[in-house]
Parts: sequence; structure tokens; C-alpha cells
Amino acid sequence: MQSPQEPVAPMLNLTKSGEAYTEEEVAELLGISMSRLHGLLDRHIFNDGSSRPPDLTFTSADVLLLGFWRRSEPNPKVVHMPRRRP
Repeated sequence: MQSPQEPVAPMLNLTKSGEAYTEEEVAELLGISMSRLHGLLDRHIFNDGSSRPPDLTFTSADVLLLGFWRRSEPNPKVVHMPRRRP
């Protein structure tokens, strides 16, 4: 008997169609801290020397893109063991 497999990337439940999300709402939707959200923004958007403006708002497309970037970064809490030699 096979056990049900979890999806590779769970879908976000974006319920505010056509509305803007605050930074706090985005962090909660993505399951990350505000500092990690700010890190994603600084690494992927505000990386040309410009500063991140206060009180950002996001569309659902922004949230999806941030979710992709969140999953594509290595987890700093995971320690990768070196490969064994055969």
C-alpha cells in the first residue's frame, strides 16, 4: 500500500482577489518572518543600491513570485553531509 505523497510545492491560498497585501500578510501567507521577507526583497528586487521603501503592498502575482524565491533558496538550518566515496 502506498502512502499519499505531499505536493512538491503547496499552493498558496490567495483570497484577496484584486486587492493588495501588506508585508505582514505576505510574510504570514509564506510562513516566513518579516526579516526573511525583507531579505528576499533585498536580494531579488532592491539589489541595485536603492533602498526598500516603507509600507510596501503586494499583488497576488508578487506573492506567488516571492513564494517561488522562498522555495529556491537553501535552508540555512539544514546541514548537508558530504557525499560518501564508494
